[in-house]
Amino acid sequence: MSENSGILRNINYHYLILIIFFLCLTILQGCATTPKSSDEEVDPIDPHEKINRASYDFTDRVDRVIFEPIVNVYVDYVPTAAQRSIGNFYDNLAYPNVVLNSFLQGKIKQGAGDTLRFLVNSTIGMGGLFDMATHMGLQKHDEDFGQTLGVWGVNPGSYLFVPLLGPSSERDVTNIPVGLVTNVLFYAGLAVGTYFAAPLTILGAIDKRARLIGPMQIRDEAALDPYLFVREASLQQREFLVHDGKLPLDLYYDPFQDNPFDNDVKIKK
Repeated sequence: MSENSGILRNINYHYLILIIFFLCLTILQGCATTPKSSDEEVDPIDPHEKINRASYDFTDRVDRVIFEPIVNVYVDYVPTAAQRSIGNFYDNLAYPNVVLNSFLQGKIKQGAGDTLRFLVNSTIGMGGLFDMATHMGLQKHDEDFGQTLGVWGVNPGSYLFVPLLGPSSERDVTNIPVGLVTNVLFYAGLAVGTYFAAPLTILGAIDKRARLIGPMQIRDEAALDPYLFVREASLQQREFLVHDGKLPLDLYYDPFQDNPFDNDVKIKK
């Protein structure tokens, strides 16, 4: 009886996480689509900059007070080889999301390779601690559901900064629940319990923050407006990923201006 009640508690806990995520998404979507007053100048990319800046400032304060000191200790005292293995481990736990979206984007050959990569690292690589798949010539890819929607032709919509999670958009924020349910750690928590999954989740957050030390130093040293720096960098990176690095010509120019090559054609005519 006690075992059954424990399983029910774990299931309810993870359903609660999903419900919270969907509530956050609903609120953010509502904020992003609520019009401003007519006397304010609206940025079509970031129409609710005030809300996003508040989310950014809150996340930045939490990061500087809590995460940054912990990450500095992690980087200083954990050997580089161990950090690499920890990063490989968490990448492998989340890799089913890459596999799924490779297939959803119609990349059948890549999806098959990603599936094999996950199986190799999960077995020979000891749960992903060692990236044996790369040594075998199986390339690592970066795919998620936001990219899949982009490949399907869905526009990114308004820019969003999700508290504690970082930059996103109306399109890309859909990857939060998809990424959760395709992560092996989610099912480990269901099977074993939150007492097992919670420490791994915290370590995963520390590992993710440690990987961002370089970009964050560049942001702090070079950016006059850190918020705009993060926004523009994230939007450009997302377009790069959606198009697999082969950006359409029109993305190199201001979307509200005419393509100069079109003007040349008109002149010749």
